[in-house]
Amino acid sequence: MTVDADDLRHLPQHQGHPTRSTVPFKGRSDQPSEAFRSGWEGFVRWMGSHDGAVTLFVISDALEEHAFCEMLTEALNAFPDRLTVGCHGHTHRSWSAWDADPDGFQNMLETSTELLRRVAGAAFRPYFRAPNGYVAPWMAPVLVQQGFRVDSSINPSWLVKSKAGGARWSDVSHAMAEAGLIERHWLTRLTLPVNGPALFRFPLSLVARRAWKKTPPLLRAAHLNSVEDPQSSITTVYCHVLDFARNNGTWVPPLPRHRAK
Repeated sequence: MTVDADDLRHLPQHQGHPTRSTVPFKGRSDQPSEAFRSGWEGFVRWMGSHDGAVTLFVISDALEEHAFCEMLTEALNAFPDRLTVGCHGHTHRSWSAWDADPDGFQNMLETSTELLRRVAGAAFRPYFRAPNGYVAPWMAPVLVQQGFRVDSSINPSWLVKSKAGGARWSDVSHAMAEAGLIERHWLTRLTLPVNGPALFRFPLSLVARRAWKKTPPLLRAAHLNSVEDPQSSITTVYCHVLDFARNNGTWVPPLPRHRAK
C-alpha cells in the first residue's frame, strides 16, 4: 500500500507539465493547504485503524514547510516501522513529458534525498515514484547512480501510454531491470488504471473499486523487505493524502476487510 503526499499546488494543472500546467496556483505555497491538512488527519486516523505497513511518497519541497515536517515527524513517531517514506521528486515535474534531462534529474534526486533523509531518518527508503507517473527509460540508470533500489512509477495501461516518454511500458520495465532496479508497477484491471484518480472517475471508478476489493492483505512491517526482493510477487496500489479529505474527511481506501498478513 502506497500513498502519495501531493498537495493542491502540486496538481499538474498548476505545476510540472509543459502543456497541462496552465493555471497559476493562487494559494499559499509555504504551508499545507486546508484540504491537505484534512486529508492528513484522515490518513492518520486510517493508519490507526489497521496494522499494515504503508509507504508514503513525499514531494520533498514540502519539507521546506515547518508545519508539514512536524506533521510527518508525528506520524512517523506514531507508526514506527509501519510507515516508511519514499521519494516522489522535489517538485511535481512530469519528467518524461519534457526532453530527456539526466543531469537535471540527478540534481533533483540529490536535493530530494538529502531532505528526505534529514527529516525521515531511518524511515526513508530508496524507493522512487515519478510525479504523475511520467517515467521514461533514460531515468533508470540515474536512479541507480543515486542509490535507489526500487521504482514504483509504471502504470502499465494503454490509456496512459503517453506518460512513458514516447517509449512503451515494456521498454521502461526493461530499462529498470537492466539498471538493476526492482519495478513495482501499479495494479491494473482489464488493462485499465485502478489507482489514484481512477478511483473517482466514472466509469473507471467501478473497475478500480472492484480491483481494490480483491487485493491481498497489507504487508506487515516485518515483511517490508520483500519489496526489494525480485522473487516476491507484490500487488502495488496507491491513493493520495488529499483523497482522505473526501466525504468530509471520512473516505478510506476500498480495501478488503481483512487485517495485514
